[in-house]
Amino acid sequence: MKDLTRVVHLPDVSHEGFAALTAPTYRASTIVFDDAYAYANRKHRGPDGYTYGLHGTPTTKTLEAYLTELHRGERTVIVPSGQAGATIVFLTVLLPGDKVLIPDTAYPPVRGFCVNYLQPRGIDHVVYDPLIGSGVGDLIDARTKLVWVESPGSTTMEFQDLPAIVAAARAKGALVGCDNTWATPLLFKPLEHGADFAMEALTKYVGGHSDLLLGSITVRDVAMHRRLKDTTRMIGIGVSPDECQLAIRGIQTLGVRLDHVGRVASDFAQRIVGLPGVERVLHPVLPTCPGHELWRRDFAGASGLFSVVLKPNVGPRLDAALSALKTFTIGASWGGVRSLIVPMDIRPDRVATTWREEGSILRISIGLEDPRDLWDDLEQMFGAFAAAVPGEVA
Repeated sequence: MKDLTRVVHLPDVSHEGFAALTAPTYRASTIVFDDAYAYANRKHRGPDGYTYGLHGTPTTKTLEAYLTELHRGERTVIVPSGQAGATIVFLTVLLPGDKVLIPDTAYPPVRGFCVNYLQPRGIDHVVYDPLIGSGVGDLIDARTKLVWVESPGSTTMEFQDLPAIVAAARAKGALVGCDNTWATPLLFKPLEHGADFAMEALTKYVGGHSDLLLGSITVRDVAMHRRLKDTTRMIGIGVSPDECQLAIRGIQTLGVRLDHVGRVASDFAQRIVGLPGVERVLHPVLPTCPGHELWRRDFAGASGLFSVVLKPNVGPRLDAALSALKTFTIGASWGGVRSLIVPMDIRPDRVATTWREEGSILRISIGLEDPRDLWDDLEQMFGAFAAAVPGEVA
């Protein structure tokens, strides 16, 4: 073998005696075969086989297996983002003439996908009250193929009655998918409550470090898994093994991170009640949170994301108060090691229900900083609102 040939052929290195605690990162576009017969019959390798790098490497399969086990499912599909997770489900089960139901709390790009992509192609959508429970059955007709759930809504913290929604959908032949990003499978397992799809934005808590974009769809039906894979294959969707490796690493610390941010967020939520400028705190540990009893019934705990509804008259002071924060950072997304805060206005997005509070919503994501530094930041911010609210003191 000449040198120019040697430099493009990998040397044979023994793996005997090598064992590591980390998952290897396998990067590949081309998958090679032992012989022509194996190549000609590659389509028979099934969902767990390897045919082309776009459809997964052992690194991808490791992440899929992790999530499948945590969700108590049968198979998982990894996609480039949480939004892709929702849209792949929609594209797999919906055809022209069909209908999907989405909650008023749905991630705004999901609603945008329904309006701007599905609707022009003859697929209708209906927005429903997230707290409707079994009443969703009244909205399901023969054209309804999917009911989408997001529990809780990531800004308004409205928890949905998934078992009741599943029962109503089953009675009329519709499938149910659940965006479970807030809880992760450690706090809630949608498949065990009857959902057909458990979708997560791995970008958030699974990634955990604000440095990757991934999503996942876990199912209990192997035939549905094949349909999902067919959709991703036809569209040409694949994911980077490097990002899958980061997500695998994130899963290994997910338990301790989620426990910490959950405890801190619950503590802060209770302490914020009654502070200057606060109209209402939206956290499931509080009985005033919409769906509090459903959270107590179905969830194993709370994560680190919650919201605070402000009184309307603190609005003029809000920008300056946010800009003065030292430990919190203003930014979208959540679930990373840095604590984030962002003002939200959800009133224009409500269609099925009316959001009655006029003040802004502050969405708070607790990270891994010292809670004392975080609380000092919040105390100073809410204290700045005192002069704007007659009768309140810092």
